[in-house]
Amino acid sequence: MTPRNAALGGAIGLAVVAGVLNYSGASDVVVFIVAGLALAGLAWVVSFATEQVGARFGPAITGFLQSTLGNLPELFIVLFALGAGHIVVAQTSVIGSLFANALLVMGVVIVVGARQADDGFMRFRKRLPNDTATLLLVATFIIVTVGLALRSHGNAARHTDEISAVGAVCLLVVYGLWLVSYLRSDQAPREEAHEDGSEGISFTVALVLLGVAGVGAALVSDWFIGALEPAIKQLGISEAFAGLVIVAIAGNAVENVAGIALAAKGKSDLAVSVVKNSVAQIAAFLFPVLVLVSFLFPHTLTFALAPVYIGAVFLTAIALWQITGDGEAMAFEGAALIALYVVLAAFAWVS
Repeated sequence: MTPRNAALGGAIGLAVVAGVLNYSGASDVVVFIVAGLALAGLAWVVSFATEQVGARFGPAITGFLQSTLGNLPELFIVLFALGAGHIVVAQTSVIGSLFANALLVMGVVIVVGARQADDGFMRFRKRLPNDTATLLLVATFIIVTVGLALRSHGNAARHTDEISAVGAVCLLVVYGLWLVSYLRSDQAPREEAHEDGSEGISFTVALVLLGVAGVGAALVSDWFIGALEPAIKQLGISEAFAGLVIVAIAGNAVENVAGIALAAKGKSDLAVSVVKNSVAQIAAFLFPVLVLVSFLFPHTLTFALAPVYIGAVFLTAIALWQITGDGEAMAFEGAALIALYVVLAAFAWVS
């Protein structure tokens, strides 16, 4: 058995173990930890299969595929959290996913990519970083507007749901218009041999793996959320930290694994595409879709965030544009993004 097949089997096997533990009455902490690891393993399967599917496409389409399918665990986690009434976890996991990808993962990708470059500069196409900053600023405008409305104590404060719904629809329209033009600009990739000399898997097998991983992600997310509340009580951590850090990182393991691995291979455009597509998709697609879908649940999800997170989203958009908008970045700039994430995580830990 090749190392790749062993890894694929191990990732799927870990999801099976999580199911056995969940239904056998194992400790909630154990189920929570194993389910979190299983989500990361399934995310790696999605990452691998999507890279195989995307081998015939350019960086834009491949990055979009990986970020879309990579966000499946996060989508399921938030939906199950809403169904269980964990509003804080649902909301913080969405913005936590944004922060984890935009700051932590992007920072590590830049550090790794810059160290691979001969002159210490990781270089990539400028369009996606600038487009991502625009989408983030549109989302930030809506978040700030809702936040100010709540604190005005005027008539608008009583219509947060309605303002959020309008904002969600507007964001989806803007994202759709951007996505069409972005994907049309894609360039077909050059044929590249696998670095380890192995052959890739067929298109059909890759699609089967994606289907299995998608179903597995839905099941494991349900077990993960089921064990969440008792686990965080036993571990002594807050719902804010669980959502902003633990759930966000577990639910976005595709970007963690794929982006860093691609940067290490020197594939800067594809590495940045995977991470930036995820950031854009979380801010301008996943968040608004979840806001609209939440109206089907007893508790709704809105764009109303705590003031510190409103400021953090805005400053994240500015930092990303400043560091990546010129199409190149150095290792210390990646370290700066990581530092911002660590400070935010520390805030969530003590909040």
